[in-house]
Amino acid sequence: MPNLAATYRLDREPDDLPERLPEPAVEDIRLERVMGVLADPLRLTIVQRLLRESEDFDQTCGWFGFDRPKSTLTHHFKALREAGVITQRQYGLERRSRVRLDDLGRRFPGLIDLVLAWTPSSEG
Repeated sequence: MPNLAATYRLDREPDDLPERLPEPAVEDIRLERVMGVLADPLRLTIVQRLLRESEDFDQTCGWFGFDRPKSTLTHHFKALREAGVITQRQYGLERRSRVRLDDLGRRFPGLIDLVLAWTPSSEG
């Protein structure tokens, strides 16, 4: 996947990461839940930007620069995590997110390629 940010091409995770927040095990990630959360254009944008533009191992909500209330963004990130699309870790007062690239690739081959190829609609 040549369009991936360099951080997704790392051989392994950094050693000093906090624990992951609760998320489904790989075998419990369900296609209908993944497709349901990715049906929302903002969530799809979040995942695509993480995959293409991440500068660090994981990113804060503020990194995206969305002009949305924090509560709205928290809801979207939680939905992505609970569906198994992203993993989140708590760093003090902030949560940082990362796409579960390997897990999604094993469960649903080709899904990441579709996300990377997606272009937002010019409508609304």
